[in-house]
Amino acid sequence: MTETTIGVGGAAESTDMVLNIGPQHPSTHGVLRLRLVLDGERIVRAEPIVGYMHRGAEKLFEARDYRQIVMLANRHDWLSAFSNELGVVLAVERMLGMEVPERAVWTRTLLAELNRVLNHLMFLGSYPLELGGITPIFYAFTEREELQRVMEEISGGRMHYMFNRVGGLKEDLPAGWTDRVRAVVAGVRSRMGRFDDLVLGNEIFRGRTRGVGVLSRADVHAYGVSGPIARASGVDFDLRRDEPYLAYGELADTLKVVTRTEGDCLARFEVLLGQTHNALDLADACLDRLAGLPPGPINQRLPKVLKAPEGHTYAWTENPLGLNGYYLVSKGEKTPYRLKLRSASYNNVQALAVLLPGQLVADMVAILGSMFFVVGDVDK
Repeated sequence: MTETTIGVGGAAESTDMVLNIGPQHPSTHGVLRLRLVLDGERIVRAEPIVGYMHRGAEKLFEARDYRQIVMLANRHDWLSAFSNELGVVLAVERMLGMEVPERAVWTRTLLAELNRVLNHLMFLGSYPLELGGITPIFYAFTEREELQRVMEEISGGRMHYMFNRVGGLKEDLPAGWTDRVRAVVAGVRSRMGRFDDLVLGNEIFRGRTRGVGVLSRADVHAYGVSGPIARASGVDFDLRRDEPYLAYGELADTLKVVTRTEGDCLARFEVLLGQTHNALDLADACLDRLAGLPPGPINQRLPKVLKAPEGHTYAWTENPLGLNGYYLVSKGEKTPYRLKLRSASYNNVQALAVLLPGQLVADMVAILGSMFFVVGDVDK
């Protein structure tokens, strides 16, 4: 068996073709390269090649103080900015032994779930687009605009909110903001049926995704896959329920972990849609609790120079795309000695090496899009 990289033209029937897909992502979620070995129209081997967007955030963490690293942590998954900030401030607060005000805890939980809806709406719209359906992305961006409006009102940012602070949040909520959020959440929920009708009810979409790209439970565990992709393969694990942080321990009656057992492209989309519905319910529950809390601070007063005591800790959160963890090592200075990021997309993308072989080239885009990753979250 010989192996030939083809530029223009064909090859002998006994020769495998090596095809480079990229470096780009079909729906522009980042810069990814796939090296495929083909036997006719069938994929024999697949190698995801990452690193084209590497920005060295983990090294930059070591040269920024504990207020500045929030900005760096914000950006690796640009669709989950608030959740990214949350992980790093939780790690620093744990090192400091700091208690965060109750209003900050509930507001953080609310904003994390709104950010989850924003993230999922992007993929609920862009995935059908990759399969030829253009209409859902217009609806998805309409709903995203409504949610981004209230997120921008509270933080000043549309994507990179920079609203978390060590000890709480940047500032108190604007007058009447919670009422406006409640109205937006109700409006988005009332229109979510469009995705059931337009996408899940579409026989072409179901034909392109059912039984395609099946990821087994064993491969989920082997590659450390997490989030909606893991739950679509029957791995019933969600940090919000299994190791509660923020206010999730008090939201057990509202929190529903959506799972499927099929592990195919359709199951992954269904889990994402189900999680979006549940995130809207969690947002309503947080708004109800905030309405009943007495007035009080939303952050802790911090010294001018913030130093974490010597030691190490690990904080992880259930980000929209999966597990996001920060391993923080401090030598007692105002900057981290080491801050290692465990991002969800990095592990999820590696599973393509076992997911693509045996599949048709025509199904590659359907599988790739169903993995719901952001390449900035891969390359950090």
